[in-house]
Amino acid sequence: MARILSIDYGKKRTGLAVTDPLQIIAGGLATVSTSELFDYLQAYIAREEVERIVIGEPLQSNGQPSENLKRVQQFVNRWRKAVPQIPIEFYDERFTSVLAHQAMIDGGLKKKARQDKALVDEISATIILQDYMRSKKP
Repeated sequence: MARILSIDYGKKRTGLAVTDPLQIIAGGLATVSTSELFDYLQAYIAREEVERIVIGEPLQSNGQPSENLKRVQQFVNRWRKAVPQIPIEFYDERFTSVLAHQAMIDGGLKKKARQDKALVDEISATIILQDYMRSKKP
């Protein structure tokens, strides 16, 4: 089997998470500058087998598109043209940042560590991936 990779796409930074090759466990991978994301992903898939990519679909709590959706759609379109053999699909990311902050509190991280936006992005990507994996279980 191959890994599933998830993306919490942001204007400046993007959080990434990935499964193990057996797709049992999701874990944080990295937080990268959004401007470097495409190159980072291409280098990653050159060394690791990735079956699919799941990208957080930024919606408001009422289900309406958020301001970031247009940027995410542009990235997805670019990916689909450049790397059609690895599918990329949207997954609802509402409340993942809130859940990431709560996970940090529950994990006992000090306030200073919880202000690390890169860590929040990576945890958010992990939550997206965990939720996606849960939704696919029979």
